Amino acid sequence: MSVEFSRSLNAIKKQLQMGHHDQVNQSIAELRTTPDLSDEQKIELLYLNSVALRYQKQYKQAYECHTQLIQLKNSYARVYQEQGYCLLAESHTDKALEAFHKAVELNPALLASWQKIVELLNAQQHTNYHSALSQFKRLQALPPPVLAAMDLMHEGQLYKAEQVCRKFLQANKHQPDAMCLLAEIGLQLKVFDDAEFLLESCVNLYPDNEQAKVSYINILTRLGKFEQAAKHALDYLKHFSINSTASINVKMRLASCYVSLGKLEEAIEIYQQILTSSPNRAGVYVQLGHAYKTDGQAEKAIDSYQSAYQLQSNYGDAYWSLANIKTYRFSEQELTAMKISLNDALVSEQDKIHISFALGKAYEDAKDFEQSFIFYQQGNDLQKKALFYDADKTSELIDLQIKHCTKDVFEQQKGHGVESNAPIFILGLPRAGSTLLEQILASHSQVDGTMELHNILGIALKLRGRIVGGEPQYPKNLAELSEVQIRQLGEIFLRETQSYRGNAPYFIDKMPNNFVHIGLIKLILPNAKIIDARREPMACCFSGFKQLFGEGQEFSYNLTDIARYYKDYERLMAHWGEVFPGQILRVQHEDLVNNFEHEVKRILEYCGLPFEHSCLEFYNTKRNVHTPSAEQVRQPINTKGLTQWKNYEPYLDELKQTFNNV
Repeated sequence: MSVEFSRSLNAIKKQLQMGHHDQVNQSIAELRTTPDLSDEQKIELLYLNSVALRYQKQYKQAYECHTQLIQLKNSYARVYQEQGYCLLAESHTDKALEAFHKAVELNPALLASWQKIVELLNAQQHTNYHSALSQFKRLQALPPPVLAAMDLMHEGQLYKAEQVCRKFLQANKHQPDAMCLLAEIGLQLKVFDDAEFLLESCVNLYPDNEQAKVSYINILTRLGKFEQAAKHALDYLKHFSINSTASINVKMRLASCYVSLGKLEEAIEIYQQILTSSPNRAGVYVQLGHAYKTDGQAEKAIDSYQSAYQLQSNYGDAYWSLANIKTYRFSEQELTAMKISLNDALVSEQDKIHISFALGKAYEDAKDFEQSFIFYQQGNDLQKKALFYDADKTSELIDLQIKHCTKDVFEQQKGHGVESNAPIFILGLPRAGSTLLEQILASHSQVDGTMELHNILGIALKLRGRIVGGEPQYPKNLAELSEVQIRQLGEIFLRETQSYRGNAPYFIDKMPNNFVHIGLIKLILPNAKIIDARREPMACCFSGFKQLFGEGQEFSYNLTDIARYYKDYERLMAHWGEVFPGQILRVQHEDLVNNFEHEVKRILEYCGLPFEHSCLEFYNTKRNVHTPSAEQVRQPINTKGLTQWKNYEPYLDELKQTFNNV
């Protein structure tokens, strides 16, 4: 934002504070004629214009500003707050309440919206009044700079939020609200070590602070430290009131940890206990459904997801979870409900994303591929808008791996890692067949299947350090690690992954994104087996495009981005092939499906495992499966999915041109 524009904007804000509304409108009209205004600048002007129009009771013109604002940025919380004020002034109390709710859904730090929600719910004697009042009082009690930083964080201004928070902490050392908020900002900036340390310190300094404890468990879960998180959760629950909000949040996290640790019976029991005391929690039904799905109980999962949308008709995650079972077919009634929600201006963006993907799957099943693609495209466009993916940055990170992870580096560091044969890494791109490979290998008596483990990514993040301009320390610093450090990293990986294993001598780590870190893996675990799950690019890219992932995989929500990512993946895997010749096994999904027994024997031979017939009947293996392919790998091998992308061929020109498949 230019200095001159900022000065003009500040002058308009002063005019607004002084009540000179006509001057505000005139100044804004003049400023809007400025050439090449950015979207951010247009939003600032439209927002101030809408406020001035509201003060002048020109509600119709204010609504027109709101419409333009939503078109520019539909996740801008303050526009819905302004809508609420206008609707309230015109005595449309129900619609005003919906607008204020939408505002705080997008930005929970909007104190003024919470105040109006409390007033309106109190007037209606609504059952949600007390919980809204509690949230309002909690925000009201925050120091103003902390509330301001929270507001900035929810508006996506993370670095500015961090500056405000740090400045406050310099003057108010160890203030718990600021510590928790700074940790949350760090989490969003992916500075995980700093965030974890802050929350651990906060819990130690303030052992009675429930918010700090809940936040600490949240970050441990996010980092994949499920055993540690579960241990703390069990300890905290001894001191929380049984049905308090904090207690329920911790129970939810505990159950989630149990799912990740394979303790599904315990997880399901916790979810059922919560629903017994609080039967109207739609989110708990969705999590219960996920636990059932992981356990292979598809019918119970379906019942749980349906219970969720019966409680909350526009609950997108419930509909997408049904679609994500892959074998589920929607009824006409469900399709109608989803379309109504999709066209409702007050339904959240996140719900619309989930519903768009669910409708894409529904119309795909109905073989209406044109309509299906329209919904998939809509869901992807909305999701991409909500993310901050930078394809250039990804290519630069791949360049760094190629630049610094050379043959010479690994020759110099040879023999420094842990000589364990136990890990088998299955990696590549998502939707490339890695779950099938895992299920085949996990059907062997000597191999434990686990899940997509975050440990290698965690080690890479620690080595990366904090990036403040310039090049990150990792992977350049791999060449600088001492023999002791390298060995310690290998030992940390084996120790931290032990809780996911059984008693078999080998175990699988199926994190697809580990392909970026093969150099790190071979440095700290030189004997690890690495399987590259490869799939024909058109099939792989489109399968990723029509999948809504729980987290990560930000590249997959745009056809150009996903094609470029595939190309980056190809060139990095070619580099690893040169650095580690003969040490990485590529398994082409199409070959596996068409020549199944031969490929299975080749995989087992590479892993040093004797042939077992159970690997051919992988679909009979009873185990927890945590990925979207959970139901598919519980069925015999088939070729149905190999050319599904061709149903959408008229809409995939970007992919076809990239892969010369015109």
